[in-house]
Parts: sequence; structure tokens; C-alpha cells
Amino acid sequence: MVTARSTAPPTGDLAHMGTYETMAEILTAFRPVMHAMAAAGGSDCEVVLHDLSAPNPDLGHTIAAIENGHVTGREVGGPSTSLGARVLHNQGEDHNAFGYPGFTSDGRQLRCSSVYFRNSAGRIIAALCVNVDLSTVQRARALLDGMLPQPPDDSRDQPNEFFGRDLMAVMDAMVTDAIREIGKPVEQMSRADRIAVLTKLDQRGALQMRKGVESIAARLGISRVTAYSYLDEARNQDAEEAAG
Repeated sequence: MVTARSTAPPTGDLAHMGTYETMAEILTAFRPVMHAMAAAGGSDCEVVLHDLSAPNPDLGHTIAAIENGHVTGREVGGPSTSLGARVLHNQGEDHNAFGYPGFTSDGRQLRCSSVYFRNSAGRIIAALCVNVDLSTVQRARALLDGMLPQPPDDSRDQPNEFFGRDLMAVMDAMVTDAIREIGKPVEQMSRADRIAVLTKLDQRGALQMRKGVESIAARLGISRVTAYSYLDEARNQDAEEAAG
């Protein structure tokens, strides 16, 4: 369960998107659009609508409608992704994102776009996401790699998104990514390294997920109590730096 922070009515670019008060309105308006997008994009194009309208959404069961769910192995009633917790953790920002990378639990790369719908109070109540499996394109490109230049890396400011058949798989992928960013195996990590992993996952909303701290602690080889101690230390340090 995720506790959503209070928000103000949408302003600026967000105000031009319009608002919806219920999921029923959104489903009525966008269910045909989802079908059209999936048909145009082909069998590798997944289109999914997440219901985030509950006061404390259960991220393990957010999918209200989905087309071509075989792309990520999900179905109606299935989970959100790693971005869901981050978005609900800070609803004041514009989280709409286009063409960013995503990864399935079996390692396939996706090209993703997400648009978030708000009510008149500015609260996010739904997300429409498009996820295209790039496997076919990548196999074709592999035949031409010797002739094609490598594209520049302009993805540093774009989010990574992880998909899984359940929320625990999503959590595990998020932890793996944070550990990879530290650049050393867990058994070689120092206390500071483990705190850095916890800080990254806290900022990405992973600790808002059910049993988030327990899962992260197990991957880092520390107790739940130690994980909370490290987390408190990191948060206190951040608060002191912000105040100073």
C-alpha cells in the first residue's frame, strides 16, 4: 500500500490535460483508444491503464485494462511497476514521460511512455502506459551493427522502469539496479555503500512498497533493524544538509 501525498490543483502544462473525477470516466474515454493503439502498434505493443484512484493504492493490483499483456506477462488485476511508487510518493511533479527505457523480469528491453491523469484537486488517479518490446528490432539491428553508428547516451535524465509478474519481482529488479549503480558485489560493500543503496531506493519510492525494507535488507545481507537504522541516518543527514 502507498500513502499518497496531498496535492494542489494542476497548473501550467498539467492544467491543459484536463481532469477526470473517476476511473469509470477514464475507462469509458480511453478503452477504445487503448485498443486502437495496440492494433496499430502490433503484438509487441502493450497498452495498460492503471487505477491509482484509491486513497492508498495497492500497487500489487492496479491494472484496470490491458492490451497485449503478454509483452510483460501481466493481466487485469496485475501490478504496477517500479515507477508507480515513485510517482505516488511525489504527486506534485509532472511525471509524464515519453520514450524512456523499461526492462522486463526476463531482461527484455522496452520503450515506454506514461501519461498520468489527475482529478480537479490535482491528485493522480490513473496512468496510461505504452510499452513496446524492442526484441525484434534489436535482433534486426544486430545484423547491421557493423554498419550503424552507436547512438549517444542521452538517457541519464530519463527514468528506468521495471516490470514483473508481481510486485516482489518489480522490487527485486529495483534493488538489483541500485546495487549495480554502486559498482561492487554486496559482499564487498561497506556500511556507506549499503546506506547509499537504501538512499537510492528510498528516493525511488521502493520503501513505500509492501515489505520493501525487509526485501532490501535481505538483499544487502543486513537485518531489518539495521536497515531502518541506516535509513534514519541517511534521512537525517539529508535533512541537515537541506537545512544548512
